[in-house]
Amino acid sequence: MDYEQALQAFYQPDEDDAPTPDPVARARPARRLRDASEPIAMHGVWSRTTNERLAALGLNFLTGYVWGRAASMGEPTDRLVVSAFAVFEPSLICGLYEEGRGHCARMEVLRAREEGTVESLRAVLGDADVTSVVTALRRGLGAADEVGRPLFSGLRSLGWPNDPFGQLWRACELIREHRGDSHVAACISAGLGPIAMNILTELWVGMPLRSYTATRAWSPDAIDAAVDRLRADGLLEADRLTDTGRALRDDIEARTDAMEQPIVDAIGADFETVLDRLEAWSVACVQAGAFPPSAFKRAAG
Repeated sequence: MDYEQALQAFYQPDEDDAPTPDPVARARPARRLRDASEPIAMHGVWSRTTNERLAALGLNFLTGYVWGRAASMGEPTDRLVVSAFAVFEPSLICGLYEEGRGHCARMEVLRAREEGTVESLRAVLGDADVTSVVTALRRGLGAADEVGRPLFSGLRSLGWPNDPFGQLWRACELIREHRGDSHVAACISAGLGPIAMNILTELWVGMPLRSYTATRAWSPDAIDAAVDRLRADGLLEADRLTDTGRALRDDIEARTDAMEQPIVDAIGADFETVLDRLEAWSVACVQAGAFPPSAFKRAAG
């Protein structure tokens, strides 16, 4: 999949009368921080400028995503990347990871992502002063636990870019990866496999059954089998969550939020100001075409 194909697949706007996703409408502070950070954190994935830098190395949208994100952890084996990415079909990740590594070295992909993303964020945000927000986010991240968090720990090991916009991006990436690692841990502790994680999240956010799960390359047969198991377990009825299923997904969210609360607490009195500025900058990223416009895509991760 090249960048233009990714835009066609994921840049479909919501209907004009689409409701705000329920998890967003009733989000706790930790979830609000994640949602406000998401378009900035994912600038290294969705920015045209960054994708052009990666294409110059021989990477397409998918190989750039997998190799670029995995490279923070060094050069792990493909199965370790599958484990860290969690919700994707394993053979897809293994293939993309090895193909990406065949095109360019680790430091090349890391450098291309950083340079392209800094250039793009500067173009989008202009003369925005990000210093105080970065300071507050770094204070919050100083309280973040690394245990059991491979993507967060790998990203933290890269250190901080010199450029202020690069520091904003890195801080938002760290917020995202910490929560993602925490969320995977909460799902595993609830006994969920990767397809079930996807299905419960897509329905909980308000997407149609199978619509988001299929974008993780799971086959129709594998998805059908997972749906059947969830129905047998009383978590789904027809194509919707049962009360039991919704309660389970709500509990996973609550436990994820609890694992992120130390970051919120360490940001402290600046929290609402930080969120307001992150949200404004994220809206600018969406308007610039550097993140998909769907609120449901943003809420699902």
